[in-house]
Amino acid sequence: MTAPGIEVRNLSLHFGDRRLFDNLSLTVPGGQWVSLLGASGAGKTSLLRVMAGLALATCGEVVASDGKPIPGRLAWMGQKDLLYPWLSVRENVALGARLRGEKVDHARVATLLEQVELASCADARPATLSGGMRQRAALARTLYEDRPIVLMDEPFSALDTLTRTRIQTLAATLLAGRTVVLITHDPLEACRLSHRLLVLSAADGEIDDSHHLTGAPPRAPDAPELLNAQAALLQQLMRAHS
Repeated sequence: MTAPGIEVRNLSLHFGDRRLFDNLSLTVPGGQWVSLLGASGAGKTSLLRVMAGLALATCGEVVASDGKPIPGRLAWMGQKDLLYPWLSVRENVALGARLRGEKVDHARVATLLEQVELASCADARPATLSGGMRQRAALARTLYEDRPIVLMDEPFSALDTLTRTRIQTLAATLLAGRTVVLITHDPLEACRLSHRLLVLSAADGEIDDSHHLTGAPPRAPDAPELLNAQAALLQQLMRAHS
């Protein structure tokens, strides 16, 4: 699968008299993880929704680098797992196919559940799972869609530290080679998973992409260079918020 990049061109988003940003442009390279950070209310989720086609911008455009339409080529993973409580784990994983009236690839569902270590829970209902297990099921559902573009809005924020670290590694491994945009408030998570970082300023709606990372994700959580990158990013976020 060749994942296209995403280009945001001269995007403006206004809600009445409130202007989140004007003439915003950015590029997400194909096949890379890019994390989007910034203060609450800066417009991160609104920007991601416009990129997903779930909201309309006041003006500007979002296009794929290969010139093909983005709709139909992206998957979404949010903070809430949104599993249907009356369906089993395996049924939730293939929910998109069922809603589209497509034949379910049961072998693929089984493989994905093995990869996220939920094979033994395939017939369980979501209410019987822990938070980490539910997020792994949501990750399997995202992977089942097999889209080259994946947009993620704080998908790991509700998890404890150890579970979060484990699922971060799993997501980075299974989504390697896809174009991923991740919204997060966690500088360590952003530095660990990303090829590139974008900081959206709440003050002027500008994007700061000056922070540079070395090495390839996912980075070891205790690596000194990762901790140094986290400290530098935290300082950058504080400047953007001031």
